[in-house]
Order: sequence, then structure tokens, then C-alpha cells
Amino acid sequence: MIPFVDLKVQYDSIKDEINEVIQNVLDNTSFIMGEELKKFEVEFARFCDVKYAVGVANGSDALILALRACGIGKGDEVITVPHTFIATTEAITHVGGKIIFVDIDHKTYTIDVSKIEEKINKRTKTIIPVHLYGQPADMDPIMRLAKEYNLKVIEDAAQAHGAEYKEKKVGSIGDVACFSFYPGKNLGAYGDAGMITTNSEEIAKKVKLLRNHGRITKKYEHQIEGYSSRLDNLQAAILRVKLKYLNKWNDLRRRNAKKYNELLSNIDGIIIPYEADYAKHVYHLYVIKTESRDILREELKSNDIATGIHYPIPLHLQPAYKYLGYKEGDFQITEKASQEILSLPMFAELSDKQIDEIVALLSY
Repeated sequence: MIPFVDLKVQYDSIKDEINEVIQNVLDNTSFIMGEELKKFEVEFARFCDVKYAVGVANGSDALILALRACGIGKGDEVITVPHTFIATTEAITHVGGKIIFVDIDHKTYTIDVSKIEEKINKRTKTIIPVHLYGQPADMDPIMRLAKEYNLKVIEDAAQAHGAEYKEKKVGSIGDVACFSFYPGKNLGAYGDAGMITTNSEEIAKKVKLLRNHGRITKKYEHQIEGYSSRLDNLQAAILRVKLKYLNKWNDLRRRNAKKYNELLSNIDGIIIPYEADYAKHVYHLYVIKTESRDILREELKSNDIATGIHYPIPLHLQPAYKYLGYKEGDFQITEKASQEILSLPMFAELSDKQIDEIVALLSY
């Protein structure tokens, strides 16, 4: 069997270090807002080339708190894409905002920057570009529009730990960025965890208030109403260990993607992932496009090879967003992608032999 992601093989490679830091946290019985969290925030900020990093409970909360820290509230319009996980848009509605969709680029699957400006009006407050599958969105045009129209930019970097845009780390380009450390991510915790990065002291302070019931120091003194959204000390300790290996793991993912590309590029009917010339793609997912998706997926499944579809139902066609009034055909690039994309197994430890086996079945 070839799994979609093999978390066991990764754990086995670093288990002594992981077990040691877990035991240290247990021995110290410091589970919430402890030293491991403080150190991880400093280290992750350094990794992303930003001044501040604030740990939160998960990537979904990171988006909600980032929107609130940027002052987004009832009736404010937020531009994003329909080709992403629902957490991106849930956050908008949870703070009272209105979702405004823009279609994706057919090569990168990230937001089509040429279609953003036409959606901007006096109610527009924020753009959320999603760095999808490990590839950054085209940020320069987005930042120019944000400056011209006085908008905030929140990077959804949940799938792009360590990715780069024109040699700048994602998470360091917009006003604020949001990361998820869900276990299957390039940098994954052993449970839920998230992070917000920013170069704004004001935003960092606001997020710290929001994540901890509106307080920073005194236990029962609350400056504002907030949330209970703290990255716990145990997960921070685990992530500190894994962060040391992230660049190596990303390089291995890129190597595996190159191997896939070399073998798949000559197979009729399969389009390999596109890496933009401005990007350093970190391949959280390796996503091909094919009109024969269902046939190929079934062939792989019958040979015990796991695959995924990210994402089969575009957000504008989800039952949850029926009230927005979108219909089939409104975002044609997204809809076409949703019918043809297939995510193949991708993790740092994936072997050449496994890739050969997968490709042999795809060329069947």
C-alpha cells in the first residue's frame, strides 16, 4: 500500500527527539502559554522573515483572528477564491464579512489577479490570496491594488510553509498571514495548531489579546472580549523539533515532484503541476489534471494507492453558500479544475520505487 501521506515514517525518523520534548513538557506540567510556545513563536518568525509570530489553536482560528485584528466586521467585503478549503470563507462570515469570489488562474490554481480590481468597491476591505497546494499567489499585483485602494492583505498560507515568492517567504508579504499546522501539512503538529505572522506590532498585539480572552498579563483583567485560541505548549514543543527539518523536507518534496514531472510529462492526457517563474513551490500537494480522473483514481485505488481531490465541489456551489446566489458557470476555471484535478501521494519520504509504481499505473 502507498498512503497519501505517511506520518508514521516521518515520526520514526525523529521519534527520539519528539519523545524527549514531549516528556519534558509532561515533567514540567506547563501546558498552556509556556516557554515552548514563546520559543517556537520566535523561531517561526525568524523562519518566515517577519517580526512577529503568534501561536493560535488552529489555522481556521488564525484566519478569524487575523480578520478581526485587521478590523473586518459586519458588511465588509472580502475578496478570495472559490477553489480553497472552506476555512478560508468560514472565517469571513464568522466575523460578519461578505464573501466576494474571484476565479482562479488555470495554471497555478491561485487567484487570477487580472480579475480582482473589477470586484473592488467602497465596501471592499480585504483580499485573501490563497497560496494553494504549496504555490504562492502572484503577490505583487495584489499588493499594488491593496495600496491603491487602501485594503488589507491576509495571506492564507495554510498549505505553503516555506514557499517563496520572488525569494520572499510567504507569510512576510501581506499585512498578516495565517498558517495551519494540521498533521498532514509540510510542518504538521500532532493535533490542531496554527500561527499568525506579521510585521505589524499593532496587529500582533491585537491577535495576542484576541487569542486569550482579551487579556495579556493579569489573569482576570480583560481588555476586550476574545477567544480561547491558544497554541498549547505540547504542540509547540513538537513543532520546534520539526521546524528544524522543514527545509530538508521541502527540498525532498520538490525532488519528488521533479521525479513525478519527468515520468508523467510524456503521458498523453495528463497535465503536470505548473510552477510559476516567480515561485518556489513546496508541493504540499502534487496535483495533476486529467479528463480521465475517475478512471485513473479507481485504477490506483484497486492497487492500494491512495489519492485525493482538492477540491471536488467549489465553494460557490456548496450548499452552505447557496444564499450567496452563485450558480454553475459563474467561475468556469474553478469548476473545470474541480472536475479534473487529482492529488497523488506526496510526502518527503516518498521513494523513487513508489513513484515508479504510481506512474506505471497512470500510464496503464
